[in-house]
Amino acid sequence: MQLFMKTVSLHLIYHSLMHIFNTQLELVSYLKLASNSKTTIGFVPTMGALHFGHLSLLQEAFDNNSIVVISIFVNPTQFNNPSDLEKYPRTLEADIEKIKTISDTVIVFAPTVNDIYEGNPISQHFDFDGLENQMEGKFRAGHFDGVATIVKRLFEIVKPTNAYFGEKDFQQLQIIKKLVEKLKLSVKIIAYPIYRESNGLAMSSRNERLTPAERENAKIIYETLNQAKIIFKTQSANKVTHWVKNTFKMHPQFELEYFQIADEATLLPCIHKNKNKKYRAFIAVFVNKIRLIDTISLN
Repeated sequence: MQLFMKTVSLHLIYHSLMHIFNTQLELVSYLKLASNSKTTIGFVPTMGALHFGHLSLLQEAFDNNSIVVISIFVNPTQFNNPSDLEKYPRTLEADIEKIKTISDTVIVFAPTVNDIYEGNPISQHFDFDGLENQMEGKFRAGHFDGVATIVKRLFEIVKPTNAYFGEKDFQQLQIIKKLVEKLKLSVKIIAYPIYRESNGLAMSSRNERLTPAERENAKIIYETLNQAKIIFKTQSANKVTHWVKNTFKMHPQFELEYFQIADEATLLPCIHKNKNKKYRAFIAVFVNKIRLIDTISLN
């Protein structure tokens, strides 16, 4: 009776027939009843503060699966900066309204930290054959252990047929694919292109923390990536990197944390170009202590 009343109260709060679950027990119980041998489950894991990029993933999942689950969970174990975790936007009510624009049949899983980690919010340690040691791994200690821990846990709970991720976090995408491969998980990882704002800035929940002027000026990130792609056609990775660093020196309101051209498969830095390999540029920039990342294919 208590469980029933809790679910009904949530439905009344959001004026929706949507299924909104706050515990894994509730979600697992519901999915068992709603599924059969022919059911496909599409899953979109998020940390909330949803934007059109998230909604494009959700639409893709909705179009191609019997049941769709979206998780909204700010995962503490993937933050190496306590201030970043504290300031990360939490907009559950607004997120649910956005989800409704896709369908009110989407299942929302918004658990607590205590429910997910069962009172022990600590990451497992993973070996991803070196993928975790590049770029984000160098600058955010323990980040990918936290990512893999929560993704593995969510996969265990939801048991999705297909899981959808954006390419903005391309390194994370490669690591999740490696996680599935190493653990032999029966889920298909589907990548979706980066969704951008009108000025080219990659959509991100962190963009909400930017002032309008900062948000407009941050278009330099994508403009720089596009120019780097052109230069890379005739110049070495080292010369492109040097050019990018000089570009950001001329814009002191931005702090370049890293720029790297890497092999898409291994994420190892490009030393000498090989026409048989696919390369990608990766960048991380601070704008008033707000960290933004982006990436672009160079082939």
